[in-house]
Amino acid sequence: MTHTSPSHTDPNETGPHDGDERDELGAAGSQLSTAPREETAAETAVAGPTLGVIGWIRWFWRQLTSMRVALILLFLLSLGAIPGSLVPQTDADELKAQTFKDAHPTLTPIYEKLQLFDVYSSVWFSAIYILLFVSLIGCIVPRTWQFVGQLRGRPPGAPGRLTRLPAYTTWRTEAEPEQVREVALGLLKGRRFRAHTVKDAVAAEKGYLRETGNLLFHIALIVMLVAFAWGQLFKSEGGKLIIEGDGFANTLTQYDDFKSGSLYSTDDLAPFSFQLDTFTGTYEKSGPQRGTPRTFEAAVTYSEAGGKDKKAIVRVNEPLKVGDSKVYLIAHGYAPVVTVKDGRGKVVFHGAVPLLPFDNNITSTGAIKVMDGYRDKNGKKEQLGFQAFFVPTFAGAGKGDMFSQFPALDFPVMALTGYHGDLRVNSGLPQNVYQLDTSKMKQFKVESGTGVAQRMLPGETMTLPDGAGSITFEKDIKEWASFQISQQPGNGLALAGAIAAIAGLTGSLFIQRRRIWVRAVRGKDGVTVVEMAGLGRSESAKLPEELAELAAALHAQAPTAPETAEPAADLVAADPAEAEGAEK
Repeated sequence: MTHTSPSHTDPNETGPHDGDERDELGAAGSQLSTAPREETAAETAVAGPTLGVIGWIRWFWRQLTSMRVALILLFLLSLGAIPGSLVPQTDADELKAQTFKDAHPTLTPIYEKLQLFDVYSSVWFSAIYILLFVSLIGCIVPRTWQFVGQLRGRPPGAPGRLTRLPAYTTWRTEAEPEQVREVALGLLKGRRFRAHTVKDAVAAEKGYLRETGNLLFHIALIVMLVAFAWGQLFKSEGGKLIIEGDGFANTLTQYDDFKSGSLYSTDDLAPFSFQLDTFTGTYEKSGPQRGTPRTFEAAVTYSEAGGKDKKAIVRVNEPLKVGDSKVYLIAHGYAPVVTVKDGRGKVVFHGAVPLLPFDNNITSTGAIKVMDGYRDKNGKKEQLGFQAFFVPTFAGAGKGDMFSQFPALDFPVMALTGYHGDLRVNSGLPQNVYQLDTSKMKQFKVESGTGVAQRMLPGETMTLPDGAGSITFEKDIKEWASFQISQQPGNGLALAGAIAAIAGLTGSLFIQRRRIWVRAVRGKDGVTVVEMAGLGRSESAKLPEELAELAAALHAQAPTAPETAEPAADLVAADPAEAEGAEK
């Protein structure tokens, strides 16, 4: 059994005999891929004026639907998403975006013109997105139909000269040509090749999953693009801070903040409600991870429209799923209970006031606002406001600034600074509920503490001067939890697309599409000549190895014929008598 490896290994390589090779290989060396053939400059060179409008449209469409342009657009889309992660986005966090604008007055006008505060809804990002979508569809559809045609067809017959293929072997056998072809056909089919007999050779092909994976990968990209667009257009997302014992109904007025896609309707809000029963938070008490949360969960009671109450535990990354909505636990803090009385002892405010933490130990700040029901010592209506500073674990008097030493309620202390006057809540301007507008207010001066602020323990009362009343820090300290309620309709589709893309890319990278031909013909001396050759889409060491295995298996069924000695030329005499004497 002999093997040859010709120097000319690429049947599509151009050269002096390019036309001859194409004629010899024909269909055998074509259509190993559905990728568009790269046209040469001579083939595409057309004088500009002769194109016309239709010609230019065709040229533009040919360029747009090429895989090269699709990859460029995909790169540009990835590049365009970078500003969206670096610059605060208005639709994600309007307050953060406004803070950035106030801090960068020089960059803000430039960023606004470039739409960097609204990257994902900008004109330029949408243009790249749509062009990529069109490019992928225009590239995949014709390739898919071409691949379907290949699946419905049969492997092409063997080329004229198998010796020109990258992997080749041959031997002579005493078996009949028909017998060799029959054995080869069964052998190739047993190795999961698509095989059939064409004239004097068996043609076989394998590795269709490579092109399937390639098409699957690009279709998956389209699916992910559709999922992204669907999610952006029909999404909804809102936040709600809930104190223990309070509840929430999924209506627009109940949200602290709410944003949605342009095609989302508030009628699509899932009808459900839930109540925060308790929040449980435990923390590491010692070691380098001191203060790290160990338990962080909210016990809730929820119900859908017309349904019974159900209990559930919401944890970080373990949301409550109600219909198409998910309720995520995103933050936690404390809500001290305070009681405010006027000068006559009448209670004008009583309730838990949520305070916002600003460090890992839940040192918190906020505002207590008494807007209605309060009258001063002269009976005049007035409003009260208190700036609150709360630490769940106080370090102790004289031990530095008032910052919490631990997130748990080990030694809670609250400092209050009081004001009276007009809170400006009716000014028509939006106001942060956790901050005081003291522009129209006067500060109380108290006898204890610093004279303007007083530090209080649970159960203590701060008396306001001149018979203005009092405020009591109750022993009951509640906790609050912040939830995000979202509907993301495209998440499941995006996940399916991502999994399909990985599977398709794996098949495209690790599976090689190749063809094998086995030719068996009777030689001039009556001995059968067997030729085997293989052709792959790209150079690979596996193709010669696979051909060698197949040749060994076939050789076992059709072994090499013994060599026959040919008569020597010097024993052939011109004179019959001399021949007879030599024979004697």
